[in-house]
Order: sequence, then structure tokens, then C-alpha cells
Amino acid sequence: MSKELCIFGEVLFDRFPDGHHVLGGAPFNVAWHLQAFGQSPYFISRIGKDPEGIRVRKTMLDWGMDTDALQTDNNYPTGKVNIELVNGEPHYDIVEPCAYDNIHPVTLGASDCQILYHGSLALRSIQSEKALLALLKNNPSLLFVDVNLRSPWWNTEAVLQMLKHADWVKLNEEELGLLYPSDEDTATRQQAIIDLYDLKGLILTHGGKGAELLTAQGERHSVSPRKETKVADTVGAGDAFSSVVILGLKNGWPLSLTAQRAQEFASAIVQKRGAIVKERKFYLDLMKNWGLG
Repeated sequence: MSKELCIFGEVLFDRFPDGHHVLGGAPFNVAWHLQAFGQSPYFISRIGKDPEGIRVRKTMLDWGMDTDALQTDNNYPTGKVNIELVNGEPHYDIVEPCAYDNIHPVTLGASDCQILYHGSLALRSIQSEKALLALLKNNPSLLFVDVNLRSPWWNTEAVLQMLKHADWVKLNEEELGLLYPSDEDTATRQQAIIDLYDLKGLILTHGGKGAELLTAQGERHSVSPRKETKVADTVGAGDAFSSVVILGLKNGWPLSLTAQRAQEFASAIVQKRGAIVKERKFYLDLMKNWGLG
């Protein structure tokens, strides 16, 4: 299978207060969506030698995903996150250590990994950080960094160092404030992040209120969900948005169209429980609306 599009990072189970367990993790969610949209993501992660790990691998295979880079760890369990919903917004208790803290480098050809997505959570361990740095040696033409600051699993220096390699960065308003504390208005701080790290573009998400896309050339697009959107939960909304932005960048869509489609997909996801959908028709209907199916 193709290794042009690489997704690196955690796969885990979101465990809700009612005992419901949902497969997720931002990189896994993005890979899942891209697979459904007709791509062939090369998902690089690690699971435990446990029933949860078996479930991850089987679910990926059933969805048609490549599992060649899904590593199995004999010592650490598959990742888990305990989620509490407060006023509809998720709060995360991330269990550690786990298998995705021990991702090993993978072998790639010179033309592989031209598009690379990764988050910040898997970089809490030295071993997984080494595996990511090995990927960066392939000099991807598009590096998409998804900032997921989950206390206490991050430090400012490491995250800012991560941004130095990035082309596109996604973060939310709180994360923007943590990484660039300033009394300046939001637009000024967005532009400052782009300038400081020589980014091609920045995505700022506003939870249930939508998102903004800003490029280094000053092109800006704001999108928001329709008022009639019925929110089940917002877990995975940002991951849904990221996956369609990556799809748009890969296919050369106009940024305005990319933003609209990303918001449409994120709005559809928040009406579902959990971050991924196992109904192929859900994705096929969107692709048909977009002229892709």
C-alpha cells in the first residue's frame, strides 16, 4: 500500500461515564476519516497485547485500513482515556504509560511520507518522539501539526519546537493563549504564530462555534455550524475538521471550499456519539454532495 500519507500518534479508547467505550485518539480518528474518504493513510501507532489491541487491529482491518505500521507492545497496554462531559464539553483523564508511548521508528522509502499528520500527545515520551523525528527526515512536503494540549502531558518548549517543523497547525482558543500569551487580539496572535514559525496556514477552532483558517498570505475564512445542528457530543469534532482540511490541501481545493466542507463534516460528526462513524453511507453521502463519489 501507499505510504504517501502518514498519520502518526495515539490510538486509544475513550471511556465515557456510562461505561460506553469508543475507539479514538486524534491521529486514529483522522486516519479513519481519510480512509473513508478514499485515501490510504499509513497509520503509525502502537497497541498492547491485550483484548483492546486486538479490537483496534480488527476494526482497522474491517474498515480496509493498512495495519503494517500498527505495532504491538508486549509490556504496555492499549491506550485509554476517561472522559467526563461537563456542559457538553469533554474533559480528559489520560491513562499512562501505554503502548503509544513506545512507538518505534518505521522503515520508509525516499518518496514516502510526503504528507505527515501528527499531534502532541504521543510526544510525551522520548521513545515516540524519536520515532517521529525519524519520519521528519523524509522531509514531508506537507506537515500538519494538531496541537492537543492535555494537562499535564505537555510542556511549552517541546510544543513550540514541534511547530518549527510545521506547515499547517490546528489549535483552539485556549491553546493559542497558552502558547502565545498576550493582550493582543486574536487575529494579531494568529498572525504572530504564523510569522514566528513560518507556517503556511493556521486553523483556530472555536468549539461548537466553528473555526477560522488563516494563511501566510493573509487569506482568512471563518465558518460556523448551522443553528439547527443537534449536538450529541463534541468529542472528535476538531479531528473531523482536520481530516477534511488535509483532504482539501492534498486535492488542491480552494481554501474557502475546504473550510466549508470541513465545517460541514465536523457538524455531522458532533451529531453522533463518539469521534468516528462506522457507517460507510455516512461518508459516501458527503462525498456525493462534494462531487467526489
